[in-house]
Amino acid sequence: MSLFPNYSRFELSFVKGEGPYLYTAEGKRYLDFASGIGVTNLGHCHPRVSEALKNQVDQLWHVSNLFHIRQQEEAAELLCHYSHFDAAFFCNSGAEANEAAIKLARKWGHEARWIEEPKIITFTKSFHGRTLATITATGQDKVKQGFGPLPAGFITVPYQDLEQLKKVFGSQVVAVFLELVQGEGGVRPFDYQFVHELTAWCKEKNILLIVDEVQTGMGRTGELFAFQNYDIQPDIITLAKGLGNGIPVGAMLATEKLTPYLGPGTHGSTFGGNPLAMATTKAVIEEMIQPSFLPEVKEKGKFLFQTLQEEVSCLEGVKEIRGLGLMVGIELNRPVLPLIKELLQEGLICVSAGENVLRLLPPLIVTEAQIKEAVNLIRKVLDPTRQHVLI
Repeated sequence: MSLFPNYSRFELSFVKGEGPYLYTAEGKRYLDFASGIGVTNLGHCHPRVSEALKNQVDQLWHVSNLFHIRQQEEAAELLCHYSHFDAAFFCNSGAEANEAAIKLARKWGHEARWIEEPKIITFTKSFHGRTLATITATGQDKVKQGFGPLPAGFITVPYQDLEQLKKVFGSQVVAVFLELVQGEGGVRPFDYQFVHELTAWCKEKNILLIVDEVQTGMGRTGELFAFQNYDIQPDIITLAKGLGNGIPVGAMLATEKLTPYLGPGTHGSTFGGNPLAMATTKAVIEEMIQPSFLPEVKEKGKFLFQTLQEEVSCLEGVKEIRGLGLMVGIELNRPVLPLIKELLQEGLICVSAGENVLRLLPPLIVTEAQIKEAVNLIRKVLDPTRQHVLI
């Protein structure tokens, strides 16, 4: 195989996807509770998104950002309207969106605050991407090993420790950067009160609050954006994954006070915001803003959590079930990789969030019957002696 061995792949290959299901060439069906790691939020080959993509393929794939791109402007208007931000920058991935946020925060620090060496505070257990800057921002040493020297300008403090954050604060700090639900770090939601205290402290110190919504955005937590669960308005958010439902696209949204700091020539992306990606993005947003869509996601998130609490939390080895919306982690007292392999054999796809946490990221169009099916399978592999089946 002419590929780098940087992925630990399962011995499976899929040839078709439909809604919450994936199919092998042999016709075996799998219930997908990973969604491509939080990407296919509308399920595989969603009709509205598929139609938008097909229509755009026959019209125009790519022009450079030296020209106005109607689809990009329409997608930006929708995102800004429903997030209450003022400007959007489009790129191709979450790491690129986070790079853009880091650059914007530093530029604002240099030009608005006259800071010579801007610093950004991040948290342990976080994950912000695989570029040099974003692995440095990430609060997990395992992603940094072998890639030094790493860029300066980041300070990592313990998860949800406001007092330690205040201790490391100095005149060079320009921003605090966090995921409101840490995905790779174990599906850990930040506490509501902590987030409000942090937001107030950032305003008091005149520093930016940047929220990484790469995994939590686009309906995953029951709101279009996770920060809306916390009743705050950050200065910057970043998006990707579910934004294109499988078509590579990322975005950074920011408030009006920051828009002047990314003027002509300051930042760019060759493929970011091209017509193909933007036609898809617009269709995704239009589907998610339908009046009943997000309320139904909230109800399904509650149903998933309640069913897991009733049927799985009591099983031996289960330490905690946590999450927000349809982003759930089941922490065990042992590694979850063997469990994930057993679930694959049973026809259920899940992923890990660290060594001991089983992460569930079902598509937002999942039904209660499919949730019951998944919970049955999880309970079956955790405790094969129990035969009761949810109906």
